Amino acid sequence: MKLAVVLLNWNGETLLRQFLPSTLAHSREANIYVIDNGSTDGSLAYLKNQKEVTTICLEKNCGFAEGYNLGLQQIDADLYCLLNTDVEVSSNWLTPLLNAFTSNPKLAVAQPHILDYYQKTNFEYAGAAGGYIDALGYAFCRGRLFDNIEQDNGQYDDTTDIAWASGACFFIRKNVFDRLGGFDSRFFAHQEEIDLCWRAHNLGFNVQAIGASKVYHIGGGTLPKNTFKLYLNYRNALAMLAKNLPANRLLIRLFLRMLLDGIAGVRHLLKGEFRFTGAILKAHFYFYRHFPTCLKQRQNNYTTDYYYVYSVVYQVFIKKIKKFSALLKNQR
Repeated sequence: MKLAVVLLNWNGETLLRQFLPSTLAHSREANIYVIDNGSTDGSLAYLKNQKEVTTICLEKNCGFAEGYNLGLQQIDADLYCLLNTDVEVSSNWLTPLLNAFTSNPKLAVAQPHILDYYQKTNFEYAGAAGGYIDALGYAFCRGRLFDNIEQDNGQYDDTTDIAWASGACFFIRKNVFDRLGGFDSRFFAHQEEIDLCWRAHNLGFNVQAIGASKVYHIGGGTLPKNTFKLYLNYRNALAMLAKNLPANRLLIRLFLRMLLDGIAGVRHLLKGEFRFTGAILKAHFYFYRHFPTCLKQRQNNYTTDYYYVYSVVYQVFIKKIKKFSALLKNQR
């Protein structure tokens, strides 16, 4: 199986210098590529001296989704690993994933366990031990419920089916990526991997977390927390629901999600966080304008078994559940 490890870079010279050497050292089974999203720092000068790396240059910052869509068109491989530039890989990290794809032809997407680079015994926010969603599209992980992060004590060291794999270290078969049309470029960044995995599930493919492999992620290394990030998260979540919810649940669950978004906006308003309230409003107005486009993107097949619990918001904020394992006791 021909594997390409592909990093997407935008003005990330410091991260490349810090983490690319470990990727090269521990990825002998793969060809290494960097898609550069129109960087203006010293990234390209640094990459020019990396003889083991093939650099693909884009003219401007196209974002995560379109950047990968454009760059991957120029890469010949059976399997892609989309790897953030702020991830440190470990020795033998690729073998368990390659074995999983070789042994399971229905496996379309996978991720390793993603741990915190600074606290290596803790799971990391972006993906942890595999992602899930609730009925209203709120994302959570084994090892991470909202801001509640668990320690890695081996409790999830298995191979298991999940709803979505993290974009921080995202393995996908090329033929599946092409069949799905890649990431939705309108997302720019945030939740595009959840949308892609949901569309893969709708076609009957599997998504898994492979606990025998671990990587270490800084998190937030390429996009700081700000109103733009909040806007993208709220906007893209609504678009994802409109595209992927079963038809007989589409309107009611969209309404409930928008209602909870409104409550979040009021909460920010009461705390004096006017910019965040504005970001949520902006996300909703964008969605209202583009709702017809989202409906046109809907597929013919939809899985009704897409969520792990009906409302992770209720269980975390009302029932005060802090660990993923406690959710197992609750029925959908």
